[in-house]
Amino acid sequence: MKDWNIIISVFQDGFKQAARALKLFGAVDRSPYHNVLVMAAENPLAVLENIECEADNRPFLYDAISRVAPAARCFEFHSAEEFIERARSILTEWLSNLRGCSFHVRFHRRGFKHGLRTPDVERLLDADVLEALRQAGTPGSISFSDPDFVIVIDTIDDRAGMSIWSRDQLARHRLLRPD
Repeated sequence: MKDWNIIISVFQDGFKQAARALKLFGAVDRSPYHNVLVMAAENPLAVLENIECEADNRPFLYDAISRVAPAARCFEFHSAEEFIERARSILTEWLSNLRGCSFHVRFHRRGFKHGLRTPDVERLLDADVLEALRQAGTPGSISFSDPDFVIVIDTIDDRAGMSIWSRDQLARHRLLRPD
């Protein structure tokens, strides 16, 4: 499934259970990576909420599904430079949410290793957002303990999905687990 907008990480022994259960919410497919499934949905956040509802009714799913990462925005890229350019463009759109707030960027890369080292990408994008907020006169700060927002970027090969999650959303959704 090339046009995914949801990534689901599953625990080692929960792959079959998770894959079966997720079919209730739409087409689910294996990714090329171990214990990683992908889905495409019109409303990825609604799928997360439905999965959590189902897991509340069938608690074994919390033992099968490690993380659900719905993407607000997705894009294709063919180089590290193109990835950074597109991620920066989306972050620019989200700056108004981050005015005067604490945040951090979390990057989960699967495949496409050329020039995209996780800590380097996270530091670069954190610095870009901090500088843009400073220039706008609404400085923010980096926080890893109870931030106002977490910006999450997941990649599978040459496709990326990005989301921004507030503290309240992270507290409400047990399966988001951005870190």
